[in-house]
Amino acid sequence: VADAKGLASMLHTLNFLSKPTLARVQGNAFGGAVGLISCCDMAVAVEEAQFCLSEVKLGLIPATISPYVISSMGERFARRYFLSAERFSASTAQQCGLVSEVVVSEDLDTWLERWVEAFLANGPVAVKEAKRLLQDVAQRPIDETLIEDTCERIARIRVSPEGQEGLGAFLEKRRPSYDGSSQ
Repeated sequence: VADAKGLASMLHTLNFLSKPTLARVQGNAFGGAVGLISCCDMAVAVEEAQFCLSEVKLGLIPATISPYVISSMGERFARRYFLSAERFSASTAQQCGLVSEVVVSEDLDTWLERWVEAFLANGPVAVKEAKRLLQDVAQRPIDETLIEDTCERIARIRVSPEGQEGLGAFLEKRRPSYDGSSQ
């Protein structure tokens, strides 16, 4: 139980980190590695990467990683791969939402650099709040409470110093002061 709780704590921390997280999959990802990928905001994998939720082959279950894998891949794909323990390709991993991009090996770092540049160009408070928004809104019913909450969030960030700087930069056709990209 202590080992499982340690893994669960690490996965929870990675999943709810306030900064963007990227997974770089340059080889095979089995079991817990699929859980780690599921906790990242985006993942890029090389074409030859193979994935497998192999726990049942070992007489185990993917319990600790399951909330993140199911959220990432969806229940239908998770059912198949939790129960069959069959390997699946990078293109299938992309189809089911586990990875964002599948690239040739030579392009792996280019994709990661592209994403890092995109993150650096964005308002850091806005990125943090967007991640919190995703976590808070996912799987909730679209009702008056949710609508009120999202209206309050946009109003609050719109008048924040970062929001005002971003809007001002847009209207003045200049880069915002928080833009740390090299573009």
